[in-house]
Amino acid sequence: MSDTPNTPRLRHREDELVPVFMVRAMFALVVVCLVLVSAARITGRPLESTPPDGAILKERLIYLSGDTSGAARVLDVDGALIADLPGEQGGFIAGIERVIARERLKYGLPNDRPVLLQLREGNRLSITDPLTGWSAELMGFGITNTRSFARLLDQP
Repeated sequence: MSDTPNTPRLRHREDELVPVFMVRAMFALVVVCLVLVSAARITGRPLESTPPDGAILKERLIYLSGDTSGAARVLDVDGALIADLPGEQGGFIAGIERVIARERLKYGLPNDRPVLLQLREGNRLSITDPLTGWSAELMGFGITNTRSFARLLDQP
């Protein structure tokens, strides 16, 4: 029989499948990764890719409040207004406040406690929630977002 455009051509099964050795190799790689991560967790191996703790150059306790529109308010520990930002300017700060609120809700902690904003050596800015232990290095969120928190340290 001759091949015509309307007649499908039969293919060998091997032409359509991923080679068996490749599937086994991928499965072995997943198993090795799982074993390594499990061993590290079980033995309590410390995290190695975290930045070193540098000296604290400046720090400030602040109260954050925000809403889903992106508007944010920041107060100092005495209740004085540091910043009152509309939605187009306070989105990142309001987002961080929502993350902290969610973490506190998970542990059943009150949401009316301050967070700690710190500037460390190497121009590293971080925010830490003393209640839950949650923290974030703000440099990983881009220069614009980092600046929004850096301004809070410089406000009187």
